[in-house]
Amino acid sequence: MHRVGSAGNNANSNRPRKEKRLRYVLSDTDDTKHCAGINCLAVLKSSFSDGCNYLFTGSRDGTLKRWALDDDAATCSATFESHVDWVNDTVIAGDNTLVSCSSDTTLKTWNCLSDGTCTSTLRQHSDYVTCLAAAEKNTNVVASGGLGGEVFVWDIEAAVTPLSKSSDVLEDNCSNGINGSANSLSISSLRTISSSNSIAAQTAQCHGYVPISAKGHKESVYALAINDSGSLLVSGGTEKVVRVWDPRTGSKTMKLRGHTDNIRALLMDSTGRYCLSGSSDSMIRLWDLGQQRCVHSYAVHTDSVWALASTPTFSHVYSGGRDLSLYLTDLTTRESLFLCTKEHPILQLALHDDSIWVATTDSSVHRWPAEGKNPQKVFQRGGSFLAGNLSFSRARVSLEGSTPAPVYKEPIFSIPGTPAIVQHEILNNRRHVLTKDTAGSVKLWEITKGVVIEDYGQVSFDEKKEQLFEMVSIPAWFTVDTRLGSLSVHLDTPQCFSAEMYSADLNITGKPEDDKVNLARETLKGLLAYWMTKRRQRLGSQASVNGDVLSGKDITTKSLTHSRIEVDVNAENDSMVYPSFEFSTVSPPSIITEGSQGGPWRKKITELDGTEDEKDFPGWVLDCVLSNKLPPRENTKCSFYLHPCEGSAVQILTQGKLSAPRILRIHKVANYVVEKLDKPSDNANTDGTFSPGLGGRLQHLAVGDGSFRSGLKPWQKPRPSVEVLCNNQVLSPDMSLATVRAYVWKKPEDLVLNYRVIQGR
Repeated sequence: MHRVGSAGNNANSNRPRKEKRLRYVLSDTDDTKHCAGINCLAVLKSSFSDGCNYLFTGSRDGTLKRWALDDDAATCSATFESHVDWVNDTVIAGDNTLVSCSSDTTLKTWNCLSDGTCTSTLRQHSDYVTCLAAAEKNTNVVASGGLGGEVFVWDIEAAVTPLSKSSDVLEDNCSNGINGSANSLSISSLRTISSSNSIAAQTAQCHGYVPISAKGHKESVYALAINDSGSLLVSGGTEKVVRVWDPRTGSKTMKLRGHTDNIRALLMDSTGRYCLSGSSDSMIRLWDLGQQRCVHSYAVHTDSVWALASTPTFSHVYSGGRDLSLYLTDLTTRESLFLCTKEHPILQLALHDDSIWVATTDSSVHRWPAEGKNPQKVFQRGGSFLAGNLSFSRARVSLEGSTPAPVYKEPIFSIPGTPAIVQHEILNNRRHVLTKDTAGSVKLWEITKGVVIEDYGQVSFDEKKEQLFEMVSIPAWFTVDTRLGSLSVHLDTPQCFSAEMYSADLNITGKPEDDKVNLARETLKGLLAYWMTKRRQRLGSQASVNGDVLSGKDITTKSLTHSRIEVDVNAENDSMVYPSFEFSTVSPPSIITEGSQGGPWRKKITELDGTEDEKDFPGWVLDCVLSNKLPPRENTKCSFYLHPCEGSAVQILTQGKLSAPRILRIHKVANYVVEKLDKPSDNANTDGTFSPGLGGRLQHLAVGDGSFRSGLKPWQKPRPSVEVLCNNQVLSPDMSLATVRAYVWKKPEDLVLNYRVIQGR
């Protein structure tokens, strides 16, 4: 697992960040499929004979899903969405509490049978949380380990006990140093989620429950296991040793050496006498904790062992890993069988009666035959080999020339996923992104609407990228990554507000064609349109209850006090969403962000209920969508000189440097020249302003930036009698100053444009 920066990693970072980021995750499919590798599995068996069994899957797409299981099918019945990075492991504590851990450094708890609402968030780790372990009989005990070398033992009931008092009272009590319940509160648990499904911001950082810390690891922890009673805990990681702990105190009891590489998987029998370990050294080892030694080693795999699952009696072990293969090994006789293989490395296994669920780096999950209740039945088929030492195993492979034929060719059935996006390119127009997924399908996304506008199928990504090239220059106002298997669009202030386009180029009706539209502002309005509607309804109902009548301006964030804010005078304070910025409600994007409290969160835009405020959203986002305030930005002007072509008899209109918006079209410059030539008495000033005269009709330098409203006709593409050139190249009237500078001028110095009269016009 490689460390990659995420919103969650900044929660405990010492590096100051000026402003919180907002990002949104796009999807072009329904919400019933994973779109990235499956890191973890958990099976919840019904206590009733005719009840429904459930499979829980946690994915690199940041979500968990609950699947209702039939004999030969699985139906997605809930999506658990709150983590902001990979879900790395999940366990079931007690009868119906699901616990998950993530690369966002948190643990989260959920009601297994709920609609997917997170009940609490536990923040104690300083780095990615990689693994969990739950005690079968002591249902409150859950251990967690991560890349920070930390191992914590949690009493889940104490950590997430719902409080009888309201959340707001709880926060007041915390601030006054009063414990809000007879039970201690998790130092990091979220407020109890209300029935309105609000985010219920956020972390109650008062004194209270703190998990037991098992200190001793100097490096990353990748695997944990605990016995049924919760009295013995084992851990392993990059230190290549198995450490044994007393989870009740966090004290070390022993350290077992033998592996030569990272320990990636651990199992313990119900009594705590025996422990199995799987390692990147390709070996499986059986340890007798009473004797504190390795009693057997099994050379089954030809590459790293990443997943282990044992039969209920701990007599046989199923193993999988980087070599794509699933094996069954008799721990006593050391006989091993090659059960099956697929195209992807195996990440986790979950035994379910006489079958086994296999999770891989692919977004699909497969259910294979396993004979878990009577594994000897599989050995009766023949084809087993002796899992000797490592050199013996490698000699066997070289002698046979290949691995033996698998027992099973096809799974019982599969739960399909969506191919993950693995390649992307932001196009020059800064609204479209070209992607390629694991199935080789190439698609074109419009990120201001969150939809696929073209599916090209399996074509060459590079060739399609060249075909879609446009000679246009627009500032980079967003960034993109595909870490979650889908497009994540990142908006950071103030950079995101640097890009503007004319309303005519966005096909916006009802606005003057040369009005400037800020792409980030309109995108945020589109993302939060549902939230705005809910918010107005909530505030309106509150006002009617109180007998007040609120104007639209009164429903802005009066409580927000953010410095260095200026109003964008060219934008209207409206909440109307233009068609170019309307996001899909069929496959709505998810927002990932954080406010002033509680850390990062994730939620679909259609699940926001209007109660979210500055505790949940960054201040700059609320300022933008509620008050129409944008932060100070870089200069959006472009400086240039305008001279007649060399040898031309045309008069010199100006000697000084001019300045205009970067998005100004060349035909506007041509219009300026034509009108100045028509009115030779209106000489331009040399104070850096572009077109301060023109009969008083242009008030400032920004030609075509609203200045035509007071006299000239609305913007039209002219039939110029003047050509504008740069570097002796005639410029297209549709090119912007920024495009000319980037693709024609290509120099750091101020742009130089030339003009000449076209003969015969």
